[in-house]
Amino acid sequence: MAIPVIDFSKLNGKKRAETLAQIANGCEEWGFFQLVNHGISEELLERVKKVSSECFKLEREENFKNSTLVKKLNELAETKSGKLENVDWEDVVTLLDDNEWPAQTPGFKETMAEYRSELKKLAAKVMEVMDENLGLPKGYIKKAFDGEGDDAFFGTKVSHYPPCSHPELVNGLRAHTDAGGVILLYQDDVVGGLQILKDGKWIDVQPLPNSIVINTGDQVEVLSNGRYKSVWHRVLAAPEGNRRSIASFYNPSLKATISPAPQLVENVKEEVDQAYPKFVFGDYMSVYAEQKFLPKEPRFQAVRAM
Repeated sequence: MAIPVIDFSKLNGKKRAETLAQIANGCEEWGFFQLVNHGISEELLERVKKVSSECFKLEREENFKNSTLVKKLNELAETKSGKLENVDWEDVVTLLDDNEWPAQTPGFKETMAEYRSELKKLAAKVMEVMDENLGLPKGYIKKAFDGEGDDAFFGTKVSHYPPCSHPELVNGLRAHTDAGGVILLYQDDVVGGLQILKDGKWIDVQPLPNSIVINTGDQVEVLSNGRYKSVWHRVLAAPEGNRRSIASFYNPSLKATISPAPQLVENVKEEVDQAYPKFVFGDYMSVYAEQKFLPKEPRFQAVRAM
């Protein structure tokens, strides 16, 4: 079983209806799908791959090798005393519009800024397709993600999962659903490890060169009144290969008020009867920070009570 692979360019031709249906299926039945021919050039993706790998080698690898995480894993392997809990075998660089980016790797800033700009445009197109499939006005989801005078949040997480000598003792990335809106992932085209939970089984998200993996977060589940689900996913640590994973998150502004779209709520007179509450996204993130690796339903209940 493999997650759906969808040719995004066919939205602009005779196969538009078929492609819309494929994306609807990806959102409703999977929560994850891969886009090919998405409009981001292979030349740019190759540069992104190059500068990300160079950045890890030049600016990150040595610190990771000497980290407390590596020392703890080695100690645990020697003593055979269980598994490393509450940590991930992951090196992370976060890229925002207003934070400090790695500065030593030639071309990193320019390339990643260009990539983020292109990806933001793709995110807007994907959200418009979701609007159309859900029967919502064009731009509904994007507008919902903008807070009071605030633009939606767009952040990028450049991760590496280095080779792990004892992958059975640590998670690459613990299982979770994503808190936000629409996630766009440019993953390693050789080293696998990403899995999603479907029908009670963990399924690999197959590496596919130059594809962008799309998944829906908790806020899209709320806006769609449960038609689109956020899905549990994880990354396995591996003894070989340094998995590269560049995930970009198009999330609501912290001030944005999120609730099911009225068009998708039928015969529910009282808000307390709704499966999903109305809440401010910043409040949800406060709960998520404490409960990221736990089931999402109690998060919805916690924010309902705030």
